[in-house]
Amino acid sequence: MRGDLNTALNPIPLYKQGVEEEKSELARLSSFAGAMAVGDLIKTTLGPKGMDKILQCGMHGGPDAGRLLVTNDGATILSKIGIDNPVAKVLVDISKVQDDEVGDGTTSVVVLASELLRETENLIGQKIHPQTIIAGWRKATTEALRVLEGIAKNNSSNLEQFKKDLMNIARTTLSSKILQGKKEHFAKLCVDAVLKLHGKTDLQGIQIIKRLGNNMSDSYLEEGFLLEKRIGINMPKRIQNARILIANTPMDTDKIKVFGSRVRVDSVAKVAELELAEKEKMKDKVDKILQHGCNVFINRQLIYDYPEQLFADKGVMAIEHADFEGVERLAQVLGGEIVSTFDTPDKVRLGKCDLIEEVMIGEDKLIKFSGVAQGQACTIILRGATQQILDEAERSIHDALCVLSQTVKEPRICYGGGASEMLMATAVSQLAEKTPGKESVAIEAFAHALRQLPTIIADNAGYDSAELISNLRAAHTAGKSTFGLDMENGTIADIAELGILESYHLKRQVVISASEAAEMVLRIDNIIKAPPRPRQRDMRNH
Repeated sequence: MRGDLNTALNPIPLYKQGVEEEKSELARLSSFAGAMAVGDLIKTTLGPKGMDKILQCGMHGGPDAGRLLVTNDGATILSKIGIDNPVAKVLVDISKVQDDEVGDGTTSVVVLASELLRETENLIGQKIHPQTIIAGWRKATTEALRVLEGIAKNNSSNLEQFKKDLMNIARTTLSSKILQGKKEHFAKLCVDAVLKLHGKTDLQGIQIIKRLGNNMSDSYLEEGFLLEKRIGINMPKRIQNARILIANTPMDTDKIKVFGSRVRVDSVAKVAELELAEKEKMKDKVDKILQHGCNVFINRQLIYDYPEQLFADKGVMAIEHADFEGVERLAQVLGGEIVSTFDTPDKVRLGKCDLIEEVMIGEDKLIKFSGVAQGQACTIILRGATQQILDEAERSIHDALCVLSQTVKEPRICYGGGASEMLMATAVSQLAEKTPGKESVAIEAFAHALRQLPTIIADNAGYDSAELISNLRAAHTAGKSTFGLDMENGTIADIAELGILESYHLKRQVVISASEAAEMVLRIDNIIKAPPRPRQRDMRNH
């Protein structure tokens, strides 16, 4: 008995010095607090009337030092802010997954997960066990996804209608971004670009080039591929029926490079001989390249004056220093391959295009490749007043392109404007009424969390969310399943008539990711923080 008493008074030391441990109730509270803080941080950016955040990147060195970001993209905000709370990092991860998987809905998924955890606080306060809550949530998620699938429509067999759906999805995606004032123009631009991919989800063929100047409505879609480089001196500036050799090889060896080596010669003439030998080597290399039968040579690395002169003499257009992403994308678009050695000309696949010429955009010259092998290649040229606007416009366009390309692959659509969330919440509430026991409380909490999404959208627009959501709930209970929020007029309206559509794949992913992340956080009952790594000096003292 005495031994037990001693153990209770002096707990057995289990961890090293410096380890911190938070147990059960305390661990849960700290994890919920972190998740809710992240949710509160970005929920003001949700919806068509969401606000933006300014992020100022670290001032102490680094590539982004002192850079300003103005954005309302959930994934961008969460990836740029340094978060220390371990549970908040889980929400950051689900926003990244949503961004990679679908491209949009990053704010929705984090807000839904944090609202689920906010509900959990009350449930645990009522002494409901976490495993009971999880069981209820799983039933609720299954029911929500069943109803969502039930209203999803597929118009891919009717091309005219499907194109209208894509336009509506693009408008909906862009309406919560910086481009909402010009969403008609940009929606058409994005849909045209995605339809050129012919069902592919790889966006490599769509290039985005940002140029300061003019205003955003001067942005346009350019057929073909643009490379942000200049053509060498004394070379043809326009070539038809181009046969293109794309390479990643050093073309600067005509100068002697002496790194720490010592060359002893009797006279300056010997140095000249060395230089001549190097030149001969370079001439051989150029001859080998020309044996491929190409009339355009694009290299990732520098091309020095001598080889450039050799190419010019043969009437070959040489383009140097194309960055690696540019070269990779170019090879894919032109149907060629990147070459490093030139001994087997018969085995090398050259890129082909109908026309290469120089074009002017603003004050810059770019090289345009028209009629490329991969016919779906195109370039979106973005114009804007400041670099921040251009960066945010690029993020918005990228989100829209991702969602549209996923919709072409999975063509089902559902209604936006809070209609889908309200429909799911109504179905989940009905399930709660039929479910006996404590699980029904957890299921009802799930429905309440779903209803928070349209509530936040209405709050962000400055409308009376309590009245709008109660009207919307009444409409859905009466069977008007296509009703949602009309944020232009601050009323509820038939979303099918307004054309506010979203991708079914996006909505489904939001519900799945948010419920799984919230479930994972709810399972936590201990947080153990490892001790900081001792410094070198401290270790010597030990």
